[in-house]
Amino acid sequence: MRDICVYQEFLTEAHKARIRETAEDLGFTPHFFTLDQFEEAKACLQGCEILYAHNPELLRAAPASLKWYCCSYAGVDPYCKDPGLFANPDCLLTNSNCYGVTIAEHVVMVLLMLLRRMPEYEEVVRSRGWSNQLPIRSIRDNTFTILGTGDIGVNVADRLRGMGAARITGLSRSGRAREGFDEVLPIARLDEVLPQARNLIMALPGTAETYHILNRARIALLPRGAYVVNVGRGAAVEQEPLAEALNAGRLGGAALDVMDPEPLPGDHPLWTARNIILTPHVSGNMTLGYTCDRNVEMFCEDLGNYAAGRPLNGLIDRARGY
Repeated sequence: MRDICVYQEFLTEAHKARIRETAEDLGFTPHFFTLDQFEEAKACLQGCEILYAHNPELLRAAPASLKWYCCSYAGVDPYCKDPGLFANPDCLLTNSNCYGVTIAEHVVMVLLMLLRRMPEYEEVVRSRGWSNQLPIRSIRDNTFTILGTGDIGVNVADRLRGMGAARITGLSRSGRAREGFDEVLPIARLDEVLPQARNLIMALPGTAETYHILNRARIALLPRGAYVVNVGRGAAVEQEPLAEALNAGRLGGAALDVMDPEPLPGDHPLWTARNIILTPHVSGNMTLGYTCDRNVEMFCEDLGNYAAGRPLNGLIDRARGY
């Protein structure tokens, strides 16, 4: 039998049963460890062909005989930036694009909070005031610009469309058309798109090309009163000029679920910026049952592909970063 090391914190007994049944049917033996069993997992890993986890240090301890690392997170930039994590340079890397539903719901939540001026009303209520005439906006008949048209971007577009969005523009590396978008443009055209981006949603992977893609100059291109939502990677936004634009009233507000660094230092200007919603990287996580179920399903599907010698659905190009 060929061995699989499974090092996860979210698995239910039903999840383990599904993995065990799939693995054994394909000639594999899974070994399950929780996050407080690092040393046990590390010892087991020395004889394993596959690792299903989300832990760079455990991967670093893997032998050159490891052939496939299935990361249960969507963001794999730590593994792409540090090839030294892989004793086997040809080890396959996959990620789990199962977070679109939960992250899209988070995007809708914070967008509605911004559009309906919740950060400002919270200040009113905190000071025991009763001002209730701030002009609000709606998703209905509004326009949205989404940077990144992968699983997250597509799920966001689908929900915005269902709530009556008038136009949804996507930007991606290729500019290839995607269902749910009125138009998808190459990200090289970002500068010409930003002056019309009243609601900018960022769902980009962490790569050299996306680092500070929303920099000081591009923040200045956004129209007055624009909203910015980032659920991709914190390093995609140059944070100090974003805080300055919020405090100056040039931008209407921002919602950041990802920051650089994380946790955000206590003296960082984002903490006190005007009309900002900060959440501690919670839009994804393994806290929604559907996300956990789909994560396991995707691993089992790719285990079947791996056993049959077929291409893996979640395969990452480590040189490209996604």
